[in-house]
Amino acid sequence: RLSLEEVLQWSQSFESLVTSKYGPMIYKAYLKTEHSDENIEFWLACEAYKKLTSKRKRISMARKLFTSYIQPQAPNEINIDSPARKAIIENMQEPTQSCFDEAQRIIYRHMERDSYPRFLESQFYQKLIHSLQTNGNNSTVN
Repeated sequence: RLSLEEVLQWSQSFESLVTSKYGPMIYKAYLKTEHSDENIEFWLACEAYKKLTSKRKRISMARKLFTSYIQPQAPNEINIDSPARKAIIENMQEPTQSCFDEAQRIIYRHMERDSYPRFLESQFYQKLIHSLQTNGNNSTVN
């Protein structure tokens, strides 16, 4: 169950938001309202990708990541610089566990600097805190 304590911790750092149990899901719902949920989707997909041990699965998922997020005009194209995109294109012949790391770092920084501060200020986040406070769920706020 989502607790007020967990939700309040998200304001401490972007890291605490994306590594918490419910944070990524809530943050994604917020990003959908901004039409930028491809960033968190890509970041989460990269986290899953790095855990793959099967070469066959890695190649398959690398192709999916590439066609969904990286290639020009991809349906969920992410905003990364040309050198990062080029490096991934070169790596697609033999995708390694780390071939999306630079793109993932860029997207993480985008979210941390851009949408995360807006998330903390948003009605979306404030209403979530308020609803947990009024439901008496850990209702003491420091």
